[in-house]
Amino acid sequence: MLKVLKNLKKSLGAVIIIVILLCVQATTDLALPDYTSKIVNEGIQSGGITSAIPEIITKKDMDNLLIFTDKDDEILENYTLISATSENRYETQEKHEEKIIKQYYGNNYEIKEDMIYVLKELNEEQEEALIGIMVDPLMEMTTVTSEETANQIKEQLLQNVPETQREYIQNMSLMEIIEQMPEEQKGQALAEFTKRIEEMNDSIKEQAAISSVKQIYVNAGINTDDIQNNYILRTGLQMLGIALITMICAVTIMLLSSRVAAKLGKTLREKVFKKVMTFSNAELNQFSTASLITRSTNDVQQIQMLITILFRVVVYAPIIGIGGFLRVLTNTDNSMAWIIGIAIVAILFIVATLFAIAMPRFRKLQDLIDKLNEVSREILTGLPVIRAFNKEKKEEARFDVANKDLMKTNLFVNKAMSMMMPLLMFIMNAIMILIVWVGGHNVDQGVMQVGDMMAFIQYTMQIVMAFLMISMISIMLPRAAVSARRINEVIEAEPSIKDKKETKKFDPNKKGLVEFKNVSFRYPDADTEILEDINFTAEPGKTTAIIGSTGSGKSTVVNLIPRFYDVTGGELCIDGVNVKDVSQKDLRDIIGFVPQKGVLFSGTIESNIKYYDETMSDERMVEAAEIAQAVEFINEKENKYQDPIAQGGGNVSGGQKQRLSIARAIAKDPEIFVFDDSFSALDFKTDSSLREALATRTKNKTVIIVAQRISTILNADKIIVLEEGKMVGLGTHEELMKNNETYRQIALSQLSEEELGEKGGK
Repeated sequence: MLKVLKNLKKSLGAVIIIVILLCVQATTDLALPDYTSKIVNEGIQSGGITSAIPEIITKKDMDNLLIFTDKDDEILENYTLISATSENRYETQEKHEEKIIKQYYGNNYEIKEDMIYVLKELNEEQEEALIGIMVDPLMEMTTVTSEETANQIKEQLLQNVPETQREYIQNMSLMEIIEQMPEEQKGQALAEFTKRIEEMNDSIKEQAAISSVKQIYVNAGINTDDIQNNYILRTGLQMLGIALITMICAVTIMLLSSRVAAKLGKTLREKVFKKVMTFSNAELNQFSTASLITRSTNDVQQIQMLITILFRVVVYAPIIGIGGFLRVLTNTDNSMAWIIGIAIVAILFIVATLFAIAMPRFRKLQDLIDKLNEVSREILTGLPVIRAFNKEKKEEARFDVANKDLMKTNLFVNKAMSMMMPLLMFIMNAIMILIVWVGGHNVDQGVMQVGDMMAFIQYTMQIVMAFLMISMISIMLPRAAVSARRINEVIEAEPSIKDKKETKKFDPNKKGLVEFKNVSFRYPDADTEILEDINFTAEPGKTTAIIGSTGSGKSTVVNLIPRFYDVTGGELCIDGVNVKDVSQKDLRDIIGFVPQKGVLFSGTIESNIKYYDETMSDERMVEAAEIAQAVEFINEKENKYQDPIAQGGGNVSGGQKQRLSIARAIAKDPEIFVFDDSFSALDFKTDSSLREALATRTKNKTVIIVAQRISTILNADKIIVLEEGKMVGLGTHEELMKNNETYRQIALSQLSEEELGEKGGK
């Protein structure tokens, strides 16, 4: 898989941008739960008040506050006492205090208190120190001023007061009673409430202190509803901005990921195709055409689909998972962190189990696709033969077997993987219920705030979703890994036929000379030689023919000339140089090869004849068609040379296909012509006319003809007779008729002695 991913180098810039955007998106996603917590804790519960120290407090409330602390000077030195003027305004020379007054009262307000304290400008360290001093007194003051608590304390105090004083104290407020109490007696009276406060969680104490600040603001005539609305609106807009950044990042990431994946798919297809173009017949037989098609389409598609979402998993999921866990430990109450551990262990167990079950089937899946493609291709190619023999049912059954095998494997994999999402969703919902259950008890006990619990739920869901994303890619990864291995097998395959580092040039003095010197050949992995001790020379200006019974090795001999296969023994020389010592391009440039089965490409008649050189003149094209006896049927076409040719030449007859293949080789005008039984589909008249026209064109060329029909090679300058891969005859027609029994039997099986004599004489 890593070898395939190395091809992402071409998209390195886009990959870096994707990684940066993923980091930005992860950061914004991790920030949102904090804002949710703020809206609940500070916006709703605290009324938009964020600090546990009041920025404005009336002199009366300050005096009451100082009753509950012995650090009066430390508190008062952080505040400025401001008096109201005759114009009902608070006047101050300090810009900071003036800013606070306008922030809370606005420009037009009514004064409810003659004197207020305004918080001075403090740095972060000073503010933290002041919070530490004021939190407990604020809570004690709030506790004492609440009606229910005040009545409880008054009842306790009245129990120890003489009857004569009880009626007098009964009409006083609790604060008035406490103000008149000695310090020792006051401490005893409030000891129980002070103890409760000290046992509280710091965050709960701060939250309670903020509630006290809210009441102080109300006492100072400040509109706390405006504070709350402004805070929620401001925080909500910040959340919308963060969500917008997240959306932009997500859309951009998907666009870039799709482009990177598409580019990688293009690169892999190019590499596979270019490598296949270097394959000899041995490699093509090893992989099979159907498998190579699957590898360059379906396998590449699997990789492309994986890459589209890979970055979000490889980069985004770990950031979210680790970042969310760190946020849980630092930003919220971490007493429930164990719940996340349970969720992760459960998810990993399910994913690992399903992965172990499905992985072997993923490996088998691509092989079964190969098999299905192979069967489909074979049936479609051989459809005429299948119909001729009424074997449609048999072939349908064969296709059905391959199709069912693929279906069963697909069903097994899909069933296994379809269980993953329900199980994972069950875990996610169960974890949410567990958090609410445990968190609800913590909130009830006063050790956790509701907003913190909500933030914990969000962080936990983000962590769980990160693992869900990893589990989702685990569905695609095994199949993509198999596809990557199959693609690498093609890309890394070494062609058995390749050029040497230093190649030679042809000898111009031996132009067109083809020499077989003790040549032998065996197919890869074969046990026996297909050809043995082949010795002959084909000279320019002469026609060399090869004949023999079916399976004697005729086509194998001519396939060695353009190096479709390499000789395994002996030496094959062209233009005086061993074909292994020259480049394949130079070798094939001087050869005009017409295969046994005519091959045409989709396009037009013109594009097929001009296949070697698209810029060749129309005169040269027409001349080649005339020599190949193709002009007659071409002129009958509606668009002449512009008439379309279907893929594989499916819209022309076998004879027309052969003639166009021959015209293509003639138009190339090579040194050496090789015809591998290329006249078999031609009638005798066309065959004769074609050879007569070809003889004129190839006076100085080397012509090698493989034929089954004696009439095609009667007038050859040299005839080679093959039998079971060995040369059993060499000579002219007359010589072989006299001296070679194998040749004589082949000839007499096709023509009578009189016809052979007449044709030989001609």
